[in-house]
Amino acid sequence: PPAEKLTATRQAGGVRNIILNNPKKRNALSLSMLQSLQEDLLHDVKSKDLRVIIISAEGPIFCSGHDLKELSSEEDVKHHSKVFELCAEVMTLIQKLPVPVIAKVNGLATAAGCQLVASCDIAVASEKSQFATPGVNIGLFCSTPAVALGRSLPRKVALEMLFTGEPISAQEALMHGLVSKVVPEDKLEEETMKISHKICKSSKSVLALGKATFYRQMTQDLDTAYRMTAQVMVDNLTLRDGQEGIEAFIQKRKPVWSH
Repeated sequence: PPAEKLTATRQAGGVRNIILNNPKKRNALSLSMLQSLQEDLLHDVKSKDLRVIIISAEGPIFCSGHDLKELSSEEDVKHHSKVFELCAEVMTLIQKLPVPVIAKVNGLATAAGCQLVASCDIAVASEKSQFATPGVNIGLFCSTPAVALGRSLPRKVALEMLFTGEPISAQEALMHGLVSKVVPEDKLEEETMKISHKICKSSKSVLALGKATFYRQMTQDLDTAYRMTAQVMVDNLTLRDGQEGIEAFIQKRKPVWSH
């Protein structure tokens, strides 16, 4: 049977907002939620009309992580494996998409919910938001969230969160690099859309190339990264939008992107 649709989407002006829409279950990343999220991320992703994806949530909890009922002994090992495999697929998909993905966080993000925030390209949070990896407190260490966390935060900060389960504030998350910006709750929508609209003004093909290259070079040593990115810069110049942008700058006019 088709999975229950636990997300809602709306799209306008090049911006797709995917909303985690199961507040009664604290927007837990159940198998159904992960399937809905994956479907919404992939839908018509190559369309020239899609420029930015925002992930937000209904209710006071952004995302509480996995649905623990699905991880209980009532379900078998095969089901447990399926949950973690799909979660890893969704988290890595976010960074493989050709458009920037922004987490818009207004509330608590814990465990795999914190992992989701860390996996997004940009994260904007309200001042009341908090972030935690509390699995250790229930005997299930947050090993998969640690992958994203360890790549976003300084090691000692990530490990303190993982070892203690204690939440960090939005300001602490900003200071350590888990989120990009912290704003008052009533400014969250405005700030997120401001960033989105700025992104929409750039060439989609150039951004897609740049995003893919950024994540690729992050895993390389310095010399390899510079060799690879130098070649990408050369390739970027051969793109129609690359030539258009440079010509427009020289002629002191606005570029007209082909996207």
